[in-house]
Parts: sequence; C-alpha cells; structure tokens
Amino acid sequence: RIPFRGELGLPAAPEGKRSSGLAAMHFSIPVTERLVDSSGGLYVLYSVYLEGFLFYKVRYSLLHRWDEQLRRIFGSSVPPFPPKFYLAMTKAMAMERRLQLERYLQNVGVDPHISSSEVFIGFLKNLQLDTFRIPTQKASLDIYLPDGRSIAIDVETSDTAERVLEVLSYKLEIPRQLTGYFSLFVIQDCSNGNFSVLKRVVDFELPYVTLWSMKTEQCKIWLRKWYMNPSLDKMLLYCTAAVNLIYMQALQEIERNWSKPTHGQMQKLELEKATNKVKFLELMQEVKHYGYLQLSPCTCDYPEPGCTALVCVGNGEISCHITLPSNEAEEVCFTINRMRCWQVTFLGPNLEEEGHGKGQKLELKFEYSELDSWRWITIYTEQAFLLSSCLRKSCSEQLMMPAKGDLEMQIEVPVVKTVKKSNKQQKATSGNLQIITSRTTSKNLISWKGKDDVFAQIREEDL
Repeated sequence: RIPFRGELGLPAAPEGKRSSGLAAMHFSIPVTERLVDSSGGLYVLYSVYLEGFLFYKVRYSLLHRWDEQLRRIFGSSVPPFPPKFYLAMTKAMAMERRLQLERYLQNVGVDPHISSSEVFIGFLKNLQLDTFRIPTQKASLDIYLPDGRSIAIDVETSDTAERVLEVLSYKLEIPRQLTGYFSLFVIQDCSNGNFSVLKRVVDFELPYVTLWSMKTEQCKIWLRKWYMNPSLDKMLLYCTAAVNLIYMQALQEIERNWSKPTHGQMQKLELEKATNKVKFLELMQEVKHYGYLQLSPCTCDYPEPGCTALVCVGNGEISCHITLPSNEAEEVCFTINRMRCWQVTFLGPNLEEEGHGKGQKLELKFEYSELDSWRWITIYTEQAFLLSSCLRKSCSEQLMMPAKGDLEMQIEVPVVKTVKKSNKQQKATSGNLQIITSRTTSKNLISWKGKDDVFAQIREEDL
C-alpha cells in the first residue's frame, strides 16, 4: 500500500502563491520500458501518468538529481527517495523501485512550499516538453467558452495552466480572487454532436503540450467552473464577467440535458433568460442536477452485474440512471458521506498505445453503507480518474462549508495566508488517501481510507 496525500488538512500555500493542488492528483507509473543507452548500457524509462494520461517519461537518474536539488532547498520536508542499486536488478527489485517512485511522486508535492517552487515546477515543465519533443516557443492557444466561442490566447509552449488561466481571466475581466472557481478542461467532441469531458488540466500542466499529446482535432481546451456545490454560485454573482460564464454553462447544461428542469421550472427560467441572468442562476439552484458533471455512458454492477448507466456527479453525490439487463430502469443516488473509500483501477493493457490513454479500460469502485452493511459498487468508465477528482473536490468543499452561519466566511480563495503545522499534524493527515498498486503494470488502485463517516473525524483546527 502506497500512501497518497489528500487535499484535506494540508498546510497553506506560501503568501501570494497558489497551491498546485498536487494532493488531488493521481500519479501512477503503469508502464516501464527497458532501453539501451549510447554506451550500450541498459536502463529503465518510466512512463508517469497523471489522471490516467501520459504526463512525462523519465529515467531514475534524472529523478535522483531532482531529488538532490529539492533536498538542498527543503531538507527533511522532501519524502524518502528510492535508493540506488549497485547490482543488476531482479524483477522483484525493479517492481519495488517502480512502487517506491510512485510513492515519492505522490508525496513530494504535498507541501505547497515545494510544489509552488521554481525547482519543482521548472523540472516538470522541462519533462513535459522533452517527452513530447516540443521546443519552447511562442504559440497561439484556443480556449473555448461554454457557449462554443473560442478565445485565442498568445502563449509560450512552456506556459503552465495556472499562467494561461491568469491571462484568460484578465482578458475576460474576471478578478484574480475569483480565478480559483474556474479551471481548464480537455473536452473531446463526439460524432453524435455531444462532447465528453476527459480531464481537468492541473495548475502545473502545460495546456499546449497536453492538447498536442492528445493527437486528435476532436480535443479542445475549455474553460468551465470548478466546484461541485451549486450554491457556490453566490460567490460569483457580484462579478458580471463571472456571471456571464456560469450563465453560459447553465444554458449548455440544459441544452445537453445535463440539468433537468421540470416544465414549470423551465417556464420560469424562460421569463428570466437573457434579461436577468442573476435571477436565472438563482432559479437554477432548484433544478435537478444543476452544476453536475455528466460522464459518457458506461456500465456498473449495481444492483446487479451487466447494468448500463448514465452517471453524473455533483453536490455531494453520484447520481446514476441505471438500465438493468431486463431493460428495467431506475434512478439511484449515492451520497459521498456514506462512502468509506473509493479506488481507481487500470484494467486494460493499452496504456502505451498512442501515449495518451486512448482506449483505456478503467474502473472506479467505492465502499458504500447500505442498510447497515457495507458493499463495493463498481463503475466501469474511461473517466474514472475524472470521477475520482470530482469526488475529492466534493469532499473538500463539504469540509469547508459551515454547519451554520455565513458561507462567505468559509470559502477558500486562490491566495491564502501561510499557516505552519507541526510535523505531528502533517503526519496525522498523511494516511487519509492511499494508492494501492498491484503486482502487474496494468493495475493501479487509488483509494480514500477513512472512518465510516469521512467528515466526522475532521476538527475545525485541522482545516
């Protein structure tokens, strides 16, 4: 079992900097290659995946030099690095090193002072550029808005998603303190006119490189809001530019049948449409599945194996429209606070093909409390990592929401004050999330480990 830190109870980012959010990422090394260097020596090339997509390829020796740089600056804050082997590695030793490297990559950015540093971000930037052989140069990047319009942004190929989002927000006149409520996503257009959300582009990713690595014209970078609790709309209603964006997304959700207003609700919405966007958004709060992210059609084993499902996630739950093998249909909702843990597993061998995870077979399974007993429920979907990220985002938002009182006093903003925690406090939070890696390269499990009620154990001083 490989520990994987969550985003709960982490130390704050340095003054004036955003935490990279690395704790919410799923790092894995499902593919390795044995190659021969120019001198005839054998070496292993590790393919590091982030959120189920190839992030970069790297040798052990390069990671070792990076670790030495980090250790000179941050000392004991850097987690243990896998030791060198001075004899030929056996298969068991090679497997152990791969697991240790996964553990290291998952933990090294937990401290936001490390993950926001130039030595950390610069190394990841160079690896992404080198892996896909893209030089640093000026380029134009099209960012799509929820209404389908695109905005061309002048960037460098080495610009991070955080930088691109800052430039885009400035162009759209969104205040800096509100940029944390939005994020960039990779969207793939489908042949039936719909689209599928593939992944969120994390802060230290290079959007130009990520888009290029997809190797298909059907993939685009979209700007979408990034919160799962629809009530957080109220934090943006004072900003006209932000209102325009979430209004466009609300219209898109209705058009795509992601949000499902009743006939009466639709009549009220039509009265406010275009003339009073704030009122429109307030009415949307009552609409079923407003603000939820919908996955592509998939399969599941609930209530029995072989069921097809249309899954959407938001507002602290996974909502499923399930069709049984008998063609009977039912609606089921699984609330997050009744989940004990969840995990993502690679099932298919096609990770190395195309380099971007096309055709992957993935599953997300969660342990759920039902009728005073626990059972595992499995959803088979290529968007398992995206679903896991949404679950973790929902957990984070629920922890930040007050039981009573003023919402505005409890919301995280991108820039936060530095808060130092003792080593004891940091260690106490390190076991909340785990990655479990199997003994084959085709399986990696990512899970949340906690008590029966994942929120009951969190104290106010831990936040």
